[in-house]
Amino acid sequence: MTVVKVLAEQEWRARQDAHVTRMRKWVEPHQDRKARGAKHPVLDFLFSYYSYRPTRLLRWHPGPDVALAGDAAEHLSWTGYVTTPSGVTLSRDALTEQRRTSVGFIRDLLTATQSRPPRLGCFGLHEWAMVYRSADVRHESWPLRLGAAGTDAVVESLPIKCGHFDAFRFFTPQARPLNTLQPTRPLQIAMEQPGCLHANMDMFKWSYKLAPFTPSELVADCFELASDVRELDMRASPYDLHELGYSPVPIETPAGRATYARMQAEFAERAAPLRASLIDLCSQLLEW
Repeated sequence: MTVVKVLAEQEWRARQDAHVTRMRKWVEPHQDRKARGAKHPVLDFLFSYYSYRPTRLLRWHPGPDVALAGDAAEHLSWTGYVTTPSGVTLSRDALTEQRRTSVGFIRDLLTATQSRPPRLGCFGLHEWAMVYRSADVRHESWPLRLGAAGTDAVVESLPIKCGHFDAFRFFTPQARPLNTLQPTRPLQIAMEQPGCLHANMDMFKWSYKLAPFTPSELVADCFELASDVRELDMRASPYDLHELGYSPVPIETPAGRATYARMQAEFAERAAPLRASLIDLCSQLLEW
């Protein structure tokens, strides 16, 4: 086993403490809401749709080919770590053939996504299509800004161009034929593009799917990007979230659509280096 870098205990503990502090500001409010039975239509998504447990988010991992000097007994209690003469490190044996297959898929998906120019004309209509002509709304505690009829009218007045399967699969049956694209799971690699809000949020998913091999700073970067993207996702949605402090991005207006496209482009730019880092990590793991 080749260890590229050895971290002194003082160094890796400082990084670990910084990561825990960084993530606690998200994890502890979520745990408090859960204990009180309170729901949050924006932030809960990061812990319910995405399946990474909050306690796992607080764990710090250095990434592959890094050894932790000193007392790293806690890491030895986690799957994938072994003791070497250089210190505690991730074992290559933890990267099973099944996991290698997953790593290959993630690299192929992210590489294909990164290779395409961002498309910015969807305007977040996926959230509107999820309630189109339906008595059921995903966030029933929050009113629709324009009411049911007004929401339906927006869906019918603008072209829907959603190419992300995991958003499209929640469209109402009446909304699906209105989408100019018909994404499927087998077409995911062929269709995802870097302007898509959900593709950029999903980098958090891919970062934790690669855990414990993903350096936790990268997981945290992807999580915080997902949080910021989710805020735009819901500000541009049909829901009225003023009570929670979220002003709308009214995509039913030209000015609102312009704001959405500008922010979408900014997120695509911010996501690019994170996506590149995940691609590099996948390549490193596949060469192990």
